Amino acid sequence: MTADRIELRRLRVLARCGAGAEERSTPQPLEIDLDVVVDLAPAGRSDRLDDTVDYGAVCRAVVASATAAPAALLEHLAERLAAAVLGGDQRVEAVTVAVRKLRPPVPSDLASAGVRVHRAR
Repeated sequence: MTADRIELRRLRVLARCGAGAEERSTPQPLEIDLDVVVDLAPAGRSDRLDDTVDYGAVCRAVVASATAAPAALLEHLAERLAAAVLGGDQRVEAVTVAVRKLRPPVPSDLASAGVRVHRAR
């Protein structure tokens, strides 16, 4: 596996995620970080988009997956997003997905609550 990666940070999306009925019925702000493991040497040599993974396409796939259906758990949502990235381009060797709720429903002063998963082919 290559050490190369495309890093995408702080992708914001409104999606329905939570164990409670209100969280699952009302979209809330989520923030997503992605590390897409892919061999970047071909694009580094050629300077051609066709020789790398298009991060715009990755973002579109992640947003579509996040907003497609509600999830009870961040763990489930992160798994779904990882599958969307791995399924989008066969050159992707692995992906790390971090998903954070920016307004977690807890009675504490908590900036965010999130999970991070790593999935590989």
